[in-house]
Amino acid sequence: MSAAALAPSATAREQTVRIGRLNDLARRAMGVACTAVVTPGFRSLPEADQSQVRELIETFDTFDEDNDPHSEHDFGTISQLCDGRWTSERPRVRDDERERVFWKLDYYDRDLRFASEDAADPTITRRVLTIMLSDEY
Repeated sequence: MSAAALAPSATAREQTVRIGRLNDLARRAMGVACTAVVTPGFRSLPEADQSQVRELIETFDTFDEDNDPHSEHDFGTISQLCDGRWTSERPRVRDDERERVFWKLDYYDRDLRFASEDAADPTITRRVLTIMLSDEY
């Protein structure tokens, strides 16, 4: 099969870019452009930590091939370092990390019953942003 046959079409690339932009908007306007839910583990963190993590999710821009292979900006990791600071940058070694939080965007129909038929179409799609501790995954 040729490389051209494996390359995504211009329409598919445009759709992916649109999904990424809608996901960026959803993260920046949690509770307005998406429904945000948190797990019991995340809720157990001190309020100041929860607030810092939410702010890092809103401003998250460290997407790469590992955490965003489809370029949809729909997943990320926030780490708390041993000194208590939260960061969206990957720690150099796992021992530098005290806690890890995942966030994930999923696409549902307007009634939140089924998967969306087209995540690039905000008229038929509701985004749900889930925030969880990594050990709850």
